[in-house]
Amino acid sequence: MNITERFLNYTQFDTQSAEESESVPSTPKQLIFAEYLKKELEHEGLTEVEMDEKGYIYATLPSNIKKDVPTIGFISHYDTSPDCSGANIKPRIVKNYDGQDIVLSEGIVSSPRKFPELLQHVGEDLIVTDGTTLLGADDKAGIAEIVQAMCYLRDHDEVKHGKIRVAFNPDEEIGMGAHHFDVEKFGCQWAYTMDGGDVGELEFENFNAASARIYIKGVSVHPGYAKDKMVNANRLAAEFAAMLPDNETPETTEGYQGFYHLIGMQSSTEFGKLTYIIRDHDRNKFEERKRFVKQCADRMNEKYGEGTVTAEVNDQYYNMKEKIEPDAMHVIDLVLHAMQEAGVAPKVKPIRGGTDGAQLSFKGLPCPNIFAGGINFHGPYEFVPVQSMEKAMMVVVKICELTACYND
Repeated sequence: MNITERFLNYTQFDTQSAEESESVPSTPKQLIFAEYLKKELEHEGLTEVEMDEKGYIYATLPSNIKKDVPTIGFISHYDTSPDCSGANIKPRIVKNYDGQDIVLSEGIVSSPRKFPELLQHVGEDLIVTDGTTLLGADDKAGIAEIVQAMCYLRDHDEVKHGKIRVAFNPDEEIGMGAHHFDVEKFGCQWAYTMDGGDVGELEFENFNAASARIYIKGVSVHPGYAKDKMVNANRLAAEFAAMLPDNETPETTEGYQGFYHLIGMQSSTEFGKLTYIIRDHDRNKFEERKRFVKQCADRMNEKYGEGTVTAEVNDQYYNMKEKIEPDAMHVIDLVLHAMQEAGVAPKVKPIRGGTDGAQLSFKGLPCPNIFAGGINFHGPYEFVPVQSMEKAMMVVVKICELTACYND
């Protein structure tokens, strides 16, 4: 099976995670794909294949050398974003892309005028959606690349490598992917998530991240008799949203700039709920953003009465740079060398997001992020070039090969 076939097979499983769920994984349909993936790893000859009750899969490609070298790992998540449907995905391949508009479906066009990154892949074979769902390259492309690399190493015994561990997990898209990851069981000295974007991306800086839920208690009274009695939670929800700076949102920021992102709002006269994510690369600015959200709630309570507004702010993950830079830069150097060997130009950049590797780095497993090749994640304009997946797969192979020559 080639990497394209493998990836297309994976897209047929709906693995969308759910933000509000308290189960692990957050949706039971993720386990259907996890079972399939476990059987595939066994079929492909990996050893120590196991899946725990929460859907975390671990497997091993045994060493083919006698030399004692570090055990390293590769990790991808199999859930897809709650932002867009992942059911009944109908991918198609645009062969030898010509740089023009791609009609996904009636009225839905992927155009280089809106998505200029398309022009970086002229002449390549692009896997696209039918315009009604996301594609799932985030992160099933990463899974396909890791599995294909393990099959390549299995079939090319002349490529020397140490023990390689792979792991696949649920719920990364809701910030929970690493929460139940068993670092001790994984048993690696360092690892890589294959969860980045375009070719060459290498990331070891990411946002510090928190979620915020704002609850508003209203008082419903007949509007004809509401004076000095009604507290309209709809209006208070809008007022709270307006208190956050409108130039510090995802659509107005870039690079290292942080933001507040309103990802959901429910309201009636009696009750309101706003859900935010808070992001910043700078730890001090991140802490200040969290304080500001709570201060906004305090000001609302001063105006409308104590207990009207409640702010629950919870950290999700931190910037892995804090753990990589001090004593794990050799992990980055190895990837840069591997990319050179694979003919890939590195693009070292901060992630305007997060990966499971951020949390894993704070659990003692240095874990930077490597490109998986997909672009325009979380929506119907998502695509992945076949050639990008092939390059990512070869970078994995080269990392394994170079680690066999590693000296402390």
